[in-house]
Amino acid sequence: MSAEEIVVAYHERTKHHFHRFAASLGYMDWATQPDPFRRYDGAALVRLPLPESGRELAYWQLYVDQSVKPAPLAIDSISILFRYALSLTAWKSAQGTRWSLRANPSSGNLHPTEGYAVLPAIDGLHESPGVYHYAPREHGLERRAEVAPAVWTALTRSLPESSFLVGLTSVFWREAWKYGERAFRYCQHDVGHALGALRFAAAALGWKLRLLDRTSDSAASRLLGLDRDADYPGAEREHPELLAVVMPRAPADPQELSLPEVAVREVAAAQWYGTANVLSPDHTVEWPVIDEVARATSNPGTAFEEDSSGYPSEGELFESPVRSGSFVAERVILGRRSAVSMDGSTAISAVTFFRMLGRLVPTRGERQIPWDAIPWRPRIHLGLFVHRVNGLAPGLYALVRDAAKLDELRAIMGPDFLWQRPASCPRGLSLYLLKEGDCRALAASVSCGQDIAGDGAFSLGMIADYLDSLLAHGAAFYRNLFWEAGLVGQVLYLEAEEAGIRSTGIGCYFDDPVHEVFGIKSRDWQSLYHFTVGGPVEDVRLTTLPPYAWQP
Repeated sequence: MSAEEIVVAYHERTKHHFHRFAASLGYMDWATQPDPFRRYDGAALVRLPLPESGRELAYWQLYVDQSVKPAPLAIDSISILFRYALSLTAWKSAQGTRWSLRANPSSGNLHPTEGYAVLPAIDGLHESPGVYHYAPREHGLERRAEVAPAVWTALTRSLPESSFLVGLTSVFWREAWKYGERAFRYCQHDVGHALGALRFAAAALGWKLRLLDRTSDSAASRLLGLDRDADYPGAEREHPELLAVVMPRAPADPQELSLPEVAVREVAAAQWYGTANVLSPDHTVEWPVIDEVARATSNPGTAFEEDSSGYPSEGELFESPVRSGSFVAERVILGRRSAVSMDGSTAISAVTFFRMLGRLVPTRGERQIPWDAIPWRPRIHLGLFVHRVNGLAPGLYALVRDAAKLDELRAIMGPDFLWQRPASCPRGLSLYLLKEGDCRALAASVSCGQDIAGDGAFSLGMIADYLDSLLAHGAAFYRNLFWEAGLVGQVLYLEAEEAGIRSTGIGCYFDDPVHEVFGIKSRDWQSLYHFTVGGPVEDVRLTTLPPYAWQP
């Protein structure tokens, strides 16, 4: 089979159906539960200085280009980047059990995503450039390799001055332990969430972040030391997902951002340190189909840059530019939590609803954060179940995130839908009422019977332009679709916090029944992720502790 055929076969076999779920172990084997923290024994750990709380940057400023002066590249700013993106945000405990929460959300709180940085010499970190693994429990960087200054210069010659690299990898076993074959999907959701978390963290420092799509997975593996067999004796391997460049300013031409293959090989030939810890004493069941689809979706380093014209302006999306809000950025980012239950009563205003959806659409000129981190036009559109939005009729809605796709979406969805724009909707927001009526039970039913999908203010399915994307960009773009879905989810998480409510991702849904709800018969379009937003029910049985023992 071709790589694209392998992807399609994987996606079909990992669908949930009303009477059959995707293959998994079927129970929780607690004896083999993976360690959520990877460490490299023998690699020097530099604890990052914990940033002082109470930074006054307003949340809305994250979205406004040049509203934040770029911070100098120093150990303090690197600390803030990882604190806001991948760090612990709290410990929870109940009945003698303790677990951590993080800035980047994760399916089942299993955290398959690992973070890396390739940095120049920085005072307080090291006198030479190096490759680092981020250790969230310690809020520190483990130095995996030292890089010669000349090699660093060669590696970064096409990047703006004071740039550096961040990388994300996946440990598939962490998700497969619980979710079986469907775990590959969830790992990619989590990569998208982490990419979004990094982009917002960079924005808080006045920095830009851009995906390095020209860098192949094999090059990323060498650069991050993932291909070093001797460093993983008996330990679970990590799969390279992406590399991104963090910059103090936007490049003149994003297509010129690249990493020379010769310099990558020189980094790989450097002195490396550390041996990866074993995460589980045993693997009860292996899931070879995950490794198969991972190989099929390996990025060969194919670059693409799609036309970004035709997007609405900020004023068209929000009627007037958003320059006020309820909270500072730090409160929203570090306060983000995944709701475990909704109260079934909290409603939101139409203005709040439109603002949330407006944040999901790229804007003209400088693409709205976090969409400036990726080089492709939106492939994810929303099928919405609206329950409690004041001033808006309950029912099924569609948000077309790229207006150029409106006619195509109308053609593949149900022929009886209304396609009416709400009277109060901002003119730049392509939001349409499809069918009016109470859809709370329907939303819960297709989300694996989970009440949380019907008890919020609204929930949604993320409908992807699926087969056309694979044909246009190859099998590797299957991962990109999930990353985009994770980016959508990350924005919704933060927007919910800013609105004083909560949200959560829903990975368990019945794939084809969701398509039936929206009248989609073609397999060219697929739902890749669900989300719900509303008033949370807090679990008072849980005790909350600070994330770091030395935190005041």
